[in-house]
Amino acid sequence: MKSILITLLIGLTFSQKLLIPMDVVQTDHLKAYGIAFSTLEKNRNVDWLLNYRGGSFMMDDNIRTQQECTIKGVFFELVNAGQLSQIYATIEENNMDVVLLEKLPKIAVYSPDDKQPWDDAVTLALTYAEIEYETVFDEEVLTSKLKEYDWLHLHHEDFTGQYGKFYKSYRNANWYKQQVADFNSTATQFGFSSVHELKKAIAVKIKTFVSNGGFLFAMCSATDSFDIALAAVNVDIADTPFDGTPVESGYAGKLNFANSFAFENYQLYTNPMTYEYSTIDVPPSHRPITRTAEADYFTLIEFSAKWDPVPTMLTQNHVNVINGFMGQTTGFDRKHLKKHVLVMGEIPNDALVKYIHGNVGRGTFTFLGGHDPEDYRHFVGDPPTDLNLHRNSPGYRLILNNVLFPAARKKEKKT
Repeated sequence: MKSILITLLIGLTFSQKLLIPMDVVQTDHLKAYGIAFSTLEKNRNVDWLLNYRGGSFMMDDNIRTQQECTIKGVFFELVNAGQLSQIYATIEENNMDVVLLEKLPKIAVYSPDDKQPWDDAVTLALTYAEIEYETVFDEEVLTSKLKEYDWLHLHHEDFTGQYGKFYKSYRNANWYKQQVADFNSTATQFGFSSVHELKKAIAVKIKTFVSNGGFLFAMCSATDSFDIALAAVNVDIADTPFDGTPVESGYAGKLNFANSFAFENYQLYTNPMTYEYSTIDVPPSHRPITRTAEADYFTLIEFSAKWDPVPTMLTQNHVNVINGFMGQTTGFDRKHLKKHVLVMGEIPNDALVKYIHGNVGRGTFTFLGGHDPEDYRHFVGDPPTDLNLHRNSPGYRLILNNVLFPAARKKEKKT
């Protein structure tokens, strides 16, 4: 009799799961992603329950995981065999699914070593969630180090060689002058005659990384400047202040949109005194209705969890309406999207698209417009956002969905 009880107790222990709900009861959504990564680091799998209570995480119960959740302020529940059966039944009967996370992705952030006069929402999120990452920049990209990583992030970077289009306002600032000197030094070191040639070569290397199976996530000006650089890889679109030569005559007809990821048929702003790169962006000044922070929202599109698991993963959230936020590139004009690009977040009945995704070769890209999900109008030199004050941020959850996405086991596509 005693041996039977022991066997039953062992069975109950092994059947018990730890559930991290990601709906409104969660006390720290952002650190919950860190718990999922920590579990993967220990070679233990995680189930991502798509659309179940906001995209919850479930794993084998472990006293150390319980302790980690408690220390980090992450709410969790223990699930017995009966409750587990009910969860699976609910998932089966609704627009939900279970995705197995089993591979710890190696993460890289494209950023220079020196401190820039703006923060980076992704590095803020990774640091707060306690997810490890490494920094790479031009030298690492040019020497083919990207193949060591699974996931790459681009933020407030300029791949067109126009120094972020900050010439008008900051050309006399020390940080701007230092950036010009550093970029020109790297260009010379690697045999490029100009910074725009250097940066476009970087964009091509990143495209190869994605085509070979890499995951690319970009925000703010890294989205459109990257795509423009690919389209203009053989065209000089940088004016005299940037490379000592004028913009190439007839450049508009020489852009190769087929070479880029997401955008086409746009017009460039090549004037050095202009802050925008092109008509891809939809800044407030270009819109018929000017929205305030209190009235600016975008909506996440709902996908079929069982048929479209990738966009479903990337849109997991405890709300489906997200606070808007500005940036050098605030959003994307839908008329310039390529046909294959999937819209995941938008302002309905509006030109602005906020969140897009697509495939390139064996890899994927995701672009999110705006600079900081919890700082509506972030200016150069503003202090970094304190995520201790925004631990349940829906906008930052979109970032962390993308970081976690490469850990998923690929399923065979349903036909």
